[in-house]
Amino acid sequence: MTSQRKCFFLTAIAALALVLSCGCQKPLYKQTEFLMGTFVEVRSRDARASAIVFEEFRKLEEIFNIFDPESELSRLNKNQSAVVSEPLFAILKEAREFHRASAGAFDAAIRPLTQLWKKSMAKKELPGPEDVREALSLAGSDNIYLNEDTREVRLLKSGASVDLGGIVKGFALDRAVEKLKESRIDSVLVNAGGNVFCLGANGSRPWRAGIQDPFGGKKVLRSLVLEDQAASTSGDYQQYFELDGKRFSHIIDPRTGYPADSGVVSATLVSADASTGDALSTACVVLGVEKSREMLAAFPGVKAFLITSDGVIHAL
Repeated sequence: MTSQRKCFFLTAIAALALVLSCGCQKPLYKQTEFLMGTFVEVRSRDARASAIVFEEFRKLEEIFNIFDPESELSRLNKNQSAVVSEPLFAILKEAREFHRASAGAFDAAIRPLTQLWKKSMAKKELPGPEDVREALSLAGSDNIYLNEDTREVRLLKSGASVDLGGIVKGFALDRAVEKLKESRIDSVLVNAGGNVFCLGANGSRPWRAGIQDPFGGKKVLRSLVLEDQAASTSGDYQQYFELDGKRFSHIIDPRTGYPADSGVVSATLVSADASTGDALSTACVVLGVEKSREMLAAFPGVKAFLITSDGVIHAL
């Protein structure tokens, strides 16, 4: 999808700051496939688990792949309206809800801005203010019209475009976990580019993950015990560019049109579902510590660990 993050197990150390551990009991089956622009790894004692997860990811990738002009999402962006499938309607509905819950810090209708900044980053130059204003005028998930009865979707601003990269892996994880439960599989770890879901326990032990130091090395700053929970990390320390001595994050603030500059360099969220953590971890990088605290008050079951540029871990 939009982020070519190649993170799985040990390589997750470098990319998304999640270091996975299964303790002394290693799952009997481990398989990895490259899907949705990242490595998806499945660990389980049940030999069926990998095939179930990969099948769900492939099905959803066909719908959401923004780089495929024939995907359902690409056709929606091109035509500006469509009656869409249940998965696309569901993820757009979730994205709009997270946009509102984050006061605009998470936005699925941000593609004109991300495209603008990607081109500028490739050229090692800043986009012009007029170009930023024009792209910003097309943002805003509230401008995605959703008809619950017909599953009709319309982009209310001409030229608007949807990019689901900030939530799609979490959404796919949640859908894959549903399929695993339907098959009565109750012990699986799935890592999709650093977005992790731990279903059940790892035998007699819980699954574990670690929050890694975003400033380099392999130091684990905080250990997480996960059971029927997801952990998602967003950060601006791997993808960025520097110009005239200033560092610019790849995470764009949908409210300003410019790279996030909140002081939060890494945000790890632990939640009951992966979509919530995926979307809100990005929002936390945009919002900063105090505004993230305010936002997360509406999500009492979610834990957050924000690391700021001074190296301090803020547990919310």
